Amino acid sequence: MTTSRKWKIAVAGIFHETNTFAPGLTELDAFWSEWISGMDAFLGRYEGTKTSMGGVIEAAAALGAELVPGLYTAATPSGMVTSSAAEQLMDEFIGSIDADADGLVIIMHGAMVAEGYPDLEGECLRRLRVRFGTGFPIAMTLDLHGNISPDMAELANFIVGYDTYPHIDMFERAIDAVGLLVRLIEGDIVPTRAYVHTGMLITPQAMLTTAGLMKELMEVAFSMKLDPSVLNVTVAGGFPYSDVADAGMSFVVTTDGNPNLAERCASKLAQMAIGRRDEFRVDYMPPSEAIQAALAYEEGHVILAEGSDNVGGGAPADATHVLALLVGVPKRSLIVIRDADAVDTANLAGIGGEFSKAIGGKSGDRHGEPVIVQGTVRLLFDGVYRHRGSYMTGHQAFMGRTAVIECGKLTIVLTEKRVAPWDPGHILSVGLDPEQFHLIVVKSAIAWQTAFGTYARKVIHVDSPGCCSANLQHFEYEHLLKPIYPFDPEPCPRFFSY
Repeated sequence: MTTSRKWKIAVAGIFHETNTFAPGLTELDAFWSEWISGMDAFLGRYEGTKTSMGGVIEAAAALGAELVPGLYTAATPSGMVTSSAAEQLMDEFIGSIDADADGLVIIMHGAMVAEGYPDLEGECLRRLRVRFGTGFPIAMTLDLHGNISPDMAELANFIVGYDTYPHIDMFERAIDAVGLLVRLIEGDIVPTRAYVHTGMLITPQAMLTTAGLMKELMEVAFSMKLDPSVLNVTVAGGFPYSDVADAGMSFVVTTDGNPNLAERCASKLAQMAIGRRDEFRVDYMPPSEAIQAALAYEEGHVILAEGSDNVGGGAPADATHVLALLVGVPKRSLIVIRDADAVDTANLAGIGGEFSKAIGGKSGDRHGEPVIVQGTVRLLFDGVYRHRGSYMTGHQAFMGRTAVIECGKLTIVLTEKRVAPWDPGHILSVGLDPEQFHLIVVKSAIAWQTAFGTYARKVIHVDSPGCCSANLQHFEYEHLLKPIYPFDPEPCPRFFSY
């Protein structure tokens, strides 16, 4: 189906998942590697990729709309964004949007926090409304881990969140967002929204959408969307590592001119989640027990999920709590550690050279001490590979200079930059085959499954210190609205209608 006239659709975004417990601040230069502005750059980077931006490109073409890209920029999840970076990002973002556009799709995460801006997505929407007015159509795509705020739910005509974790549907959800936006521009629908915050803080390990309660919540949401009056249902698990008022699980239901239906649907989802909240609890082991259990397992390959050092959640990727216990293990094991200094040492030694250095543990007290490693440099690599799996297919990843060190039965991949293990290329690009290893340590909570899900016969979640620990008792929250589960036994949900 094409539109009755060629609507002009703007697209722009600032994408960052902010871990306020992570060491250090995030400066503007963290965004430079993905700072894309203008049609040629936008198409050149994203056309044909299974990303949100790729979905917007495809949907606009299918609907016969004219796409007018503004600025899209993203940074790897990390610590609090500085106020100066936030101001420049917002100024560039708002200023890049075509004033003659008929509507706007914004691609954001939903858990971006900056100094002075605990709800940066909400602040961006507020500034957009000041510039373009309350009647300007805006559709917003969000990550499943977005901490949706009342301002976001009020100021965007549509919030379209991912339905999957690992996130393999961002392309499709962007297509949905463009379709809804065009229907609004054409006057075909009148969006009414209900938003409910459950008053619960859930860890990412409990948000897998292919099993358990999260799967059931998604199935209920999908059944609601069979009603043509229900335009969208977003189930947001939230991001517990942003210490902000609205962190936690929420739901947004958008209907076509039927606020009562939106409220009923949102309430049903909230009641289901709250009533069964204990099913969100996660089992984990201390590092020493986890490694013993992994080595004792005889029925196949083991994934040790070191979620406390989850790159996709803003962790530094250099935690050594598990690494220290792997040195000297009797079965082939693999771990990836980010340490630029160690990469320098490996490059000086050269392929086949001897390597000796204290690695990792350089990012603060939570993530352990450096561990002395002695081995042989087996490979040096520029660290660039393209996603071949189901997560952001076609996206180019940059690990920076990379070295493979062999230390007896332990293989260590040293990277210059943090890259999450979301794609098989994370390992295949350096000439390693997952089948070679009895044990692979992934610095990830759940999203590693798109890379190694078919390989793992057993998964063990490790409870080690770190800024993404699944044990939320490790953190001191100052800004959460309370009462909130699991710190309080009874959640206190908050309901809003727009």
